[in-house]
Amino acid sequence: MTTPNTVGELRASGHKQLSVKQELRANLISALREGRDPWPGIVGFEDTVIPQLERALIAGHDVVLLGERGQGKTRLLRTLNLLLDEYTPVIAGSELGEHPYEPITPASIRKAAELGDDLPIEWRHRSERYSEKLATPDTSVADLVGDVDPVKVAEGRSLGDPETIHFGLVPRSHRGIVAINELPDLAERIQVSLLNVMEERDIQVRGYTLRLPLDVLLVASANPEDYTNRGRIITPLKDRFGAEIRTHYPRALGDEIAVINQEAHLEATVPEYLLEILARFTRLLRESTAVDQRSGVSARFAVAAAETVAASAVHRSVVLSEADPVARPVDLTTVIEVLRGKIEFESGEEGREVEVLEHLLRRATADTARERLGGIDLAPLVSAVELGDPVTTGERITAKALLAELPDLPVLNDVAARLNAVSDGERAAAAELALEGLYLARRISKIAGDDGELVYG
Repeated sequence: MTTPNTVGELRASGHKQLSVKQELRANLISALREGRDPWPGIVGFEDTVIPQLERALIAGHDVVLLGERGQGKTRLLRTLNLLLDEYTPVIAGSELGEHPYEPITPASIRKAAELGDDLPIEWRHRSERYSEKLATPDTSVADLVGDVDPVKVAEGRSLGDPETIHFGLVPRSHRGIVAINELPDLAERIQVSLLNVMEERDIQVRGYTLRLPLDVLLVASANPEDYTNRGRIITPLKDRFGAEIRTHYPRALGDEIAVINQEAHLEATVPEYLLEILARFTRLLRESTAVDQRSGVSARFAVAAAETVAASAVHRSVVLSEADPVARPVDLTTVIEVLRGKIEFESGEEGREVEVLEHLLRRATADTARERLGGIDLAPLVSAVELGDPVTTGERITAKALLAELPDLPVLNDVAARLNAVSDGERAAAAELALEGLYLARRISKIAGDDGELVYG
């Protein structure tokens, strides 16, 4: 079929006009019936947040997502446009992307009356129907709603002429989705400007009421800390949101690891068990009484930690001329050095930040080593190390040098097999995890040298 280019051809094709909320509802229901995942890339919300959001969309509600930083609120909002039709018809050249069947601005109404069925149309992709605004203190009513355009007034038009209006973000998102991030940070007098948009679906600019039947879905995100202290959503605006949905950090360890795998850009091979250590470390931070839980520990912390560990492996490979950079447990210490500023500690923990982080990282490492290597008898390795075969590792020790220092024991092959270690770098990392696990279980000792070397003995 040829694509309609005029409103007459569009009517002849049988096209039916739907509001943006009806469109979202229809496409969501279709996806659910067909068993398709409407939320690609969203991990950990399958049984909690997603069902609530789906019910809100089916009900046609505007939505506010409430949760701590780094819980994926913005990522979730940005997937909403995937529920819109891939392409939708708009009046060609219209400022607000009006539907050919329903022009709402004076210019489009006049054009539709003059041209009739010959009114030209164009097709807009769904990616152009999602608008996002970060609420900042300098956000104005003009940014969101609009203002009188002095250039148009200077051309001779009167202030009362609706065509003198320069439209803001919300009207320009007509027939689409408007997302406002960190809504409580928006000044209360600016929030008031959204009341008519959400209830009466019209806008007021400089005292002029423009009866524009806006068709938008308004969604927002908010942090509970800001919501209750630094800023708030004014009661009338909060009342106009049909759904308030609480988000959360991944509740399962596997989900935490999946987020890291999905979001991290790793420049070196990072074994899965190292990602597990970082995921456990992040979860322990979220449970620690020494960490300010009101600020939360973002999922971005775990992602940045994985990227830092990978970067440490690349740095070592470049300095020591290793061909295949593979991250090892020794690289985990760089996480504390580089990322401790991303964690907010309680006021009584000044001076103990590094100590707290090191303790929780050791716990995460011990738990992972016990989980991954459980059932393997490491006693021969303990005996070999105790009887005079100390093993030296460190940031400046290559994988081949570490493997050369290891005793020739079948148990190390078992460890490598359990951890799917094939290359020299992977086998060195696996052996290092076994040694670190034995040290944390207090079965062998570890001495740190001045040059950054670590000696297990």
